[in-house]
Amino acid sequence: MARRGVQGLEVEGRHLELSNLDKVLYPETGFTKGDVIGYYIRAAPWLLGHLEGRPLSLKRYPEGVDAPFFYQKECPAHRPKWFRTAAVWSTTRNEAIQYCMAGDLPALVWLANLGDLELHTFLALADHLERPTMMVFDLDPGPGAGIPECAAVALDVRDTLRGLGLRSWVKSSGSKGVHVHVPLNTEEVTYDGTKPFARAVAETLEKAEPDRVTSNMRKSGRAGRVFVDWSQNDRHKTTVCPYSLRAKPEPTVACPLDWAEVEDAALGDTDLRFSPAETLERLERTGDLFEPVLTLRQRLP
Repeated sequence: MARRGVQGLEVEGRHLELSNLDKVLYPETGFTKGDVIGYYIRAAPWLLGHLEGRPLSLKRYPEGVDAPFFYQKECPAHRPKWFRTAAVWSTTRNEAIQYCMAGDLPALVWLANLGDLELHTFLALADHLERPTMMVFDLDPGPGAGIPECAAVALDVRDTLRGLGLRSWVKSSGSKGVHVHVPLNTEEVTYDGTKPFARAVAETLEKAEPDRVTSNMRKSGRAGRVFVDWSQNDRHKTTVCPYSLRAKPEPTVACPLDWAEVEDAALGDTDLRFSPAETLERLERTGDLFEPVLTLRQRLP
């Protein structure tokens, strides 16, 4: 006999017990846990490739975005027996942490049922944790700056990388910023190469336009400027995955963009914010704009 508030669901041959599907997780819009799970099921054909093989940090909001949340590195002990994990050595704990892996639909649905609204992945695959498959620039606007300023700096990052022979892709963070990704997918790359390279790009941009850009980690100097965060290129850091929901008052998505949209945003013509419904419509229309990030091989100059 089913427990009260629990509903069974068969997903690709796995039996899942989903609870409290009518619980509202985004009070401003009435978006429920069932809506969250529904979004992830529909987005899965494009999303799962970006999760496959990557350890995952959880950001759980069991009572919704207006209630306390918590990060979780260790995959929950009550996970199903079939749920895959990856051992990642922690120097601070002096032991391996078993991170969740969510490269299939049953795992994705199970995590969504936990209230894991946001999906944050390593830049490397679990099989080669010292080898990032990409480099990322997290563009974060300081007080007085916003999406137009972030979009303008994203174009500067793109053009700088292009001058070095590197192609890049861009996504909305789903929050207030923009992320520029540089696919690498080569065997010789390490964080010892990507992190100082990203820092050098950020510092070059700051030197060229100090009134618009900062590469400094201190928050005190960010007013009216965009912080080009190069420090995300680190073995122990994670970045929000393409097509992940974000825990904002209204549900938004970390949504891949076309560079033309970024050019429009730099002019103030769009805010680069996309709802789950808008994201799914875009996916049906354009496909996965971030697909090349998974396979394109590039070498740092």
